[in-house]
Amino acid sequence: MESKDLPIDHNPLIYKESRSIGGREIILFLVALPLIGVPVIWLLANRDLLAMLGLFFGVGLVAVAASVVPLGAAALPALGFRAAGWRIVLLGTLGTAAVSIAVSQIGLEPQGVKQAMKIAREPAALLLSLALFAGLAPLVEELVFRGLLYGWLVGRWGGGIAVIGSSLAFAAAHVELAHVILVLPLGLVFGWLRWRSGSLWPSLVAHMANNGLAVAAAAFLDV
Repeated sequence: MESKDLPIDHNPLIYKESRSIGGREIILFLVALPLIGVPVIWLLANRDLLAMLGLFFGVGLVAVAASVVPLGAAALPALGFRAAGWRIVLLGTLGTAAVSIAVSQIGLEPQGVKQAMKIAREPAALLLSLALFAGLAPLVEELVFRGLLYGWLVGRWGGGIAVIGSSLAFAAAHVELAHVILVLPLGLVFGWLRWRSGSLWPSLVAHMANNGLAVAAAAFLDV
């Protein structure tokens, strides 16, 4: 097994050799998000779903960047951008697809997801939907939940608390109960990948691939 596929908990010195996410970064994110988001949303003229979601995730990305500025060059490693073996990336992508298919059999249909997939079926909106739902959205969600939040939790209470805490927060952020139920298993998979590899890349790739397949299925298979 490649050493870079080992969970980060196997080498606690990683957090001593490089900066980790602290309470300061969490507070900066929580302050920056409404400070940037509220005036930008208030000024937004186009209030359709794609525009609102694009703005929301764009603000989230800026807020994450603002929160880790004090870390300087250590910001990306602190968020989890470290090398990961290709096996864990492939395993995570296939495993996420399997879990996603399994939970879809429950029969729950969140209204938010239905609206988003309806837009994806419009040919003119397909590329924009892919960029948003398979690009920007998973990037921001992984940075927030498996980057900032996981990084803060694992440095204080270890991998188990970090996986569970970040997964519960990830699910709760989807608000609608049906959506929360559907994404919680995926959040646990993403959290496990983050712990298992010590890197954000496996969960990020798996998340993007899963969302991209969902958009493609809605657009071309009419599901």
